[in-house]
Amino acid sequence: MTATADTGAPLVLREEHDGLVTLRLNRPLQFNALSEAMLAALQEAFDAIARQPHVRCVVLAAEGKAFCAGHDLRQMQATRRLDYYQTLFAQCSRVMQAIQALPVPVIARVHGIATAAGCQLVASCDLAVAGTSARFAVSGINVGLFCATPSVALSRNVSPKRAFDMLVTGRFIDADTAAAWGLVNEAVADDALDAAVAGLAQQIMAKSPAAIRYGKQLFYKQRQLPLEEAYACAGDVMARNMMEDDAHEGVAAFLEKRAPRWQT
Repeated sequence: MTATADTGAPLVLREEHDGLVTLRLNRPLQFNALSEAMLAALQEAFDAIARQPHVRCVVLAAEGKAFCAGHDLRQMQATRRLDYYQTLFAQCSRVMQAIQALPVPVIARVHGIATAAGCQLVASCDLAVAGTSARFAVSGINVGLFCATPSVALSRNVSPKRAFDMLVTGRFIDADTAAAWGLVNEAVADDALDAAVAGLAQQIMAKSPAAIRYGKQLFYKQRQLPLEEAYACAGDVMARNMMEDDAHEGVAAFLEKRAPRWQT
């Protein structure tokens, strides 16, 4: 990554093994706050993955005691101009949308706190697993700032009343509550977090890459459409998916009672 922290270390660390990419936020002393440079580094990382067809799954994790404490408030306080804030929040929104635009699933591995834009980051990922000590909040309201952009992702994960509750009270919810509300898929013991994330990633990577690509794109597209249009779109995608070699291989393997050999 080109952007670097004060220590000279990359702001986003990348590890890769057999098509699984792990990105780690790397501002541990600042609880991985999303500075302009951190957002640029994340955008660079997602853009790179989008150009790499060999990548099958992404895990978004973090160094230090926290997943992400949201925007860098010191940096925001230093420049009190409307155009600056508009540019900053547009930059952050592009990063969040880049996650869903990737053709492969992104799993948030959450430990510690995930607050404000950090909670937004969790909600923007396709899947999320949290350690039981993790806590979540959209706490901008506590400093006089309604978490408007985080509300977009949050309200697409949890019910409107629960999302609004979090947004106007700024209160924390624990990992078990986050799982019950749908913000994360699962809450596991802290010492089981890595195994749970790895297991989920391996389940995804065992499936047809072509089917996963079709599926992720369709999943988000159809949610924005009226019912009839959603079915038309889904039917077309399923027909195109069926034309893939992997689909014919998968059906043949099922009928022949053997493991499929994916070609894509």
